[in-house]
Amino acid sequence: MKVLLSGATGFLGGRVATLLAQAGHQVRGFVRDPARWADRPDGAEVALGDVTEADAYRAAAEGCDVVVHGAALVKPWAKDPSAFDRVNVGGLANAAEAARTSGARLLHVSSFFALGPTDGRIFDEDTPRASHVYHNDYERTKTLADQLARRLSAEGLPVVRLYPGVVYGPGNLTSGNHVVGLLLDHARGRLPGILGKGDGLQCFAYVEDVAGGVVAAVERAEPGSAYILGGDNRTTVELFQAFQAATGIRPPRLRIPYKVAEVAGLFMRWGAELTGMEPILTDEVARIYRREWAYSSQRAVDDLGYHVTSLEDGVAGTVAWLRGMGRL
Repeated sequence: MKVLLSGATGFLGGRVATLLAQAGHQVRGFVRDPARWADRPDGAEVALGDVTEADAYRAAAEGCDVVVHGAALVKPWAKDPSAFDRVNVGGLANAAEAARTSGARLLHVSSFFALGPTDGRIFDEDTPRASHVYHNDYERTKTLADQLARRLSAEGLPVVRLYPGVVYGPGNLTSGNHVVGLLLDHARGRLPGILGKGDGLQCFAYVEDVAGGVVAAVERAEPGSAYILGGDNRTTVELFQAFQAATGIRPPRLRIPYKVAEVAGLFMRWGAELTGMEPILTDEVARIYRREWAYSSQRAVDDLGYHVTSLEDGVAGTVAWLRGMGRL
């Protein structure tokens, strides 16, 4: 199949492009800057443009069988909050119009954030979102985009919704790969401690699994279906224990109370609004760590043959990659 992929220069998108090409599909990357697509597969095409540009998206999708909309503004903060709406919501609307015009199926790569915090439960694709309080603009706009994708599907557009978990592993150290950045900060002595008790569940999803799940959805997912592409539901404490097993580096000893982190994050966010420099922490992010984000990928396992890598194996593979790259 001929697949248009937005977000091809990102952490997850780059791996998706590679696996699509390896599976024999013709890949066309919709990118703003071809120079940033360092791992572009041999034979992959480039379509220039931005997901906020409707005409460029329509032109890029021409002749494609599938549009994989993976581009998003993945940040905890932006000086201009409306940028999240333009990219995360407006970008999906443009992707939908491009898919409709070209007669292609649309795969929307959403986020676990769109499903909401789970707090003591494990959600699947059909669990109604329990909270309508959004911690930051990223969560808010990913939820709005998900609602749009559901409406488009109800209106007859062939849409598949995909919900990656907390994606981590070998690849670009962007905001979308913040788990590996966290581990590196700890290894280099730059992490003051763990927020709270570190006992809240998160859905840690190894990047190779998630990218493979996207490719499987391109090949086998039915229009109107939805899949969580997650992984191990584990705690921050367990994450650092897995890192210790792979490196010998002891977990952080200090526990930072959430209230302290929220106050510090608030001042950092205020400073960022004055300087325009992205803060290390915000009060909004601190509140995210108060919640649990645990999800089941069983439907993807059953329907798509999705593979779940254990946290221990995923962290070990990441450590091996970091060492091979001379970063650890």
